Amino acid sequence: TFSKRRNGIIKKAREISVLCESAVSVVIFSSSGKLFEYCSPNITLPKILEKYQTDSGHKLWDEKQER
Repeated sequence: TFSKRRNGIIKKAREISVLCESAVSVVIFSSSGKLFEYCSPNITLPKILEKYQTDSGHKLWDEKQER
């Protein structure tokens, strides 16, 4: 089921975050549009997205959306 798989993914995200001292973020939307998320302690999702955008060179949003 969705709940079981979602919980498994979030559990794995926590494990890799702790065991590998990694910055991890997971964002999941259910089929009904409900949001579920996990972010490693001591970091925020905006910081992770900023690092992704900088390191990958992929622009996730333009200047208008940064306000």
